[in-house]
Amino acid sequence: MSAAPQQSELEALAARLGAALLTRGERLATAESCTGGWIGQCVTAIAGSSEWFDRGFVTYSNDAKQEMLGVPHQTLRREGAVSEATAAAMVEGTIGRSRAQWAVAVSGIAGPSGGSPAKPVGTVCFAWAGPEGWRLVETCHFEGDREAVRARTVAHALAVLLARAATPLLA
Repeated sequence: MSAAPQQSELEALAARLGAALLTRGERLATAESCTGGWIGQCVTAIAGSSEWFDRGFVTYSNDAKQEMLGVPHQTLRREGAVSEATAAAMVEGTIGRSRAQWAVAVSGIAGPSGGSPAKPVGTVCFAWAGPEGWRLVETCHFEGDREAVRARTVAHALAVLLARAATPLLA
């Protein structure tokens, strides 16, 4: 297992994402549960990020997911907070409640407790949204302690956004 990303590496990813979004003239919003605002913290560590970062929602509780992002109660009850369905609803709520064209949502089990055989510690569900209806939902399983799981979550969230946002614009 490789070492968890360091803060400087996460901020470097955020800076590259910011440069790509500036080139496109577009903005980002985040919805975070298990990372507790760490993605937003990495983004706002970059000077000038107000030009491309709109807002972040930290929705740790199910009530917050429902109230701030409009995640349906039925989705949380049926699928659980850590599910692709919940992450997808979180990202849609983020796009709908912001001025951003891009969004990422994360919900997971960072540990050390809270896991189950079906959803072990290290399970993180992601959802991304971008212009022209681009959507992606994915579940990852990260190794390591709570800090490592959270750092890997931040890195993956930013890396997927960067890969997509850095794609050249079509004329």
